[in-house]
Amino acid sequence: MVETQHHHRPTLKQQNKSFKSKHATKGALKAVAKGRTIRQHGKSTNASSAAAQLKQNRKNAARQIQKNKRTELVSATRLFNGRDGAPRVVAVVPLCEGLRADEVAKGVVGGWGGETEGCPRVGMWETRAERFKTSLQFLLLPYRQLYAALDACRVADYVIFVLSAETEVDSWGELCLRCLQAQGLPEVVTVVPDVEEVPLKQRPDTLKSLLSFIQYFVPSQSRVFSLSQPSEATNAARVLCEGKPKDVAWRKDRTWVLAEDVGWEENEGMVGEEGESAGMLKVTGIIRGGSLSANRLIHIPNFGDYQLEKITSAPRPSANANGMEITGELLAEPSSDADSLVSRNEPDDMMNEQTWPTEEEMRPGEEMQTDADADEAAETAKKLKRLPKGTSSYQAAWIMDEEDEEEADQSDEEDEGEDEGGVDIENGDLMASVPDRELNGLNLDAPEDAPSVTGMDVSSRKSEVHFDLPMEEEETQLMSYLDSRTRENKDDLEFPDEVDTPRDIPARTRFQRYRGLRSFRTSPWDPFENLPVDYARIFQFEDYDRTRRRVLKEEEDSEGKRVTLYLKNVPQAVMTAAKEVFPFAVFALLKHEHKFSVLNFVVQRNTEYDGVVKSKDELIVCAGPRRYKAKPVYSEYLRGGGKGSNNVHKSERFLRHGSASVASVYAPIMFGKQPCLFLRESEDPQEPFLVATGTFMNPDTKRVITKKIILTGVPYKVHKRTATIRYMFFNPEDVRYFAPIQLHTKHGRTGHISESLGTHGYFKAHFDGPITQMDTICMSLYKRIFPRWSESWKEPSRPTVDADEDGMDTE
Repeated sequence: MVETQHHHRPTLKQQNKSFKSKHATKGALKAVAKGRTIRQHGKSTNASSAAAQLKQNRKNAARQIQKNKRTELVSATRLFNGRDGAPRVVAVVPLCEGLRADEVAKGVVGGWGGETEGCPRVGMWETRAERFKTSLQFLLLPYRQLYAALDACRVADYVIFVLSAETEVDSWGELCLRCLQAQGLPEVVTVVPDVEEVPLKQRPDTLKSLLSFIQYFVPSQSRVFSLSQPSEATNAARVLCEGKPKDVAWRKDRTWVLAEDVGWEENEGMVGEEGESAGMLKVTGIIRGGSLSANRLIHIPNFGDYQLEKITSAPRPSANANGMEITGELLAEPSSDADSLVSRNEPDDMMNEQTWPTEEEMRPGEEMQTDADADEAAETAKKLKRLPKGTSSYQAAWIMDEEDEEEADQSDEEDEGEDEGGVDIENGDLMASVPDRELNGLNLDAPEDAPSVTGMDVSSRKSEVHFDLPMEEEETQLMSYLDSRTRENKDDLEFPDEVDTPRDIPARTRFQRYRGLRSFRTSPWDPFENLPVDYARIFQFEDYDRTRRRVLKEEEDSEGKRVTLYLKNVPQAVMTAAKEVFPFAVFALLKHEHKFSVLNFVVQRNTEYDGVVKSKDELIVCAGPRRYKAKPVYSEYLRGGGKGSNNVHKSERFLRHGSASVASVYAPIMFGKQPCLFLRESEDPQEPFLVATGTFMNPDTKRVITKKIILTGVPYKVHKRTATIRYMFFNPEDVRYFAPIQLHTKHGRTGHISESLGTHGYFKAHFDGPITQMDTICMSLYKRIFPRWSESWKEPSRPTVDADEDGMDTE
């Protein structure tokens, strides 16, 4: 019999049953349960049933999303459906030299086998796509015409960017892309018409490179169509004909009409603003973007705003089966509530406050001043009647009477901790407690025209003796300080507002329009104080947000109708421009958008522009449908609306890189988040400099834009919290004039001017803590500034296109 060895299991598998625990406490039972609740009777905990319920919910949600998308697609494309539906406007923008927009349009139309005859080199071309049951209206743009590209993309449903497989995009092409990106782009399609000129093996890499380039400006692009391949051309045509146009945010509440036909009738006796003949302008086209009311004004880009005479229907000739001429049906006429052309208020000088005093009002003041001077002289003579033998009149000013001595004795007990560098005057004796080297220049028997020794405080027996330096020594030290300060400030960007006090003009005269503020964010500043005359010409809102909501609610469903607009008192130059400028479109303005106010734009400087942009430099502002010349004033932009309780904002002398600023201009009011471009003219009218881009913020006329300057001085003598300051002022009158304003140092101390010392502008200042000799004393002053009035802008003449040339456009 074989003997076996017994082994114990390493672990015990026995588990006690939890419900058999008879002596568990309530706390132990709660700890075991860990928040689980008892299952209710009749409820199933089957995981499969819960998953089925979640799956059904997901199906219902997906079905609802699909239904909403279909409804949205139908509503978005309803404008283009049907035989008489509006055509889809497609702007063709070549970005490289040697590319032609008409060849691209023919390539797209050839994708579905359409007719390409009658396509112009430049202009508008409409064609019918029977395969897709829609129409396309091409805006064929020439190369190197920036403003034409901006105008076309403002009214287009699609934009075709034409790139070259051989030629790189030059500076004008990048400028055009940046401007269009900032203005707001509709749906974009990118095509390459000459990819067959690239070797076969390099074509995939070329298309990838072009896609990467266009995605930098239009991130939504997923492919680049090669028009040399029929299948790619068909796909590009399908995107244009069956896709849903993208909604441009700033056009959401805008209404515009792209002119298909323009006519003009002269009215006898009607004269325009510039004295030329004026008449009735008839613009025929399809209403796009929303509602059109006969009470609202119509804006013609580059020419201004005009009133409507009437709106009539203009059915297409194909709608008339018999070929008879159809007279337009009257759709709307302006009512008595129509907007007027008044854009500015007329200032009334008689309504201004008359605060300048007359001679009769000034005469009592002069007499009172004369009496006050006489009383002061008598009081001074009374105080100086007890003079020691042999003292001069200059020394007599330092000797006090018995009454003054009693007041000084009381103040001595309070000022025991004062500095030791003072002069004690007691019982008519002059006892110097300063070092002997500082009294070497003190002549007790000096004449009246000797250098002044000032600094005595009548309310204190202890004060500082100050000696004015000779003028030559003072001039030498000042020039040395200015030279060192100039060298230090070359690389100092922390304090860019520091200015030097002029020496030939008193500071109280040079800076008389400035004021001091204890707190920049909370100190009160009346926004209606000392306003310029231009502020009497503008309008302001009592509640801008409420007005905006009420204006945007006004809707009349007229989109998609083909109408004729009759505009009154339009100069003949508009008709001439309508034949030459392409495309020609008019925009309907919202209520109040004709009136001028102070507009604020949040702008950011273009990183590619390195020029200096100063405040009040003239720029071309492109905001919404308008363009005008303006001289904006820049101020700091606080994110989140943190403007303080006084709405005071610091101005900026330059538009700087890397940070957003607020540009304020006088311009017509607008509603909504309108994009804006700030351009600067260059030698080439069609290639200006893109200075900045941004968005319209609000028309806040109470926004106080202040120019800040900092007057600086240096400590001459320092004793704990008291110091003698120089080089901030150069005469005692300026010191007394600016004495109420608070001082601060670059190391964080605050203080105030105690008294003036000498005749060279030195003063004694007291601070809230000890300061050092290396510190700099500052005084901040503020002045409100305003923008300058805007001017209308005329687009430079566009070069015409020679039909015989295949390359660049010629003038």
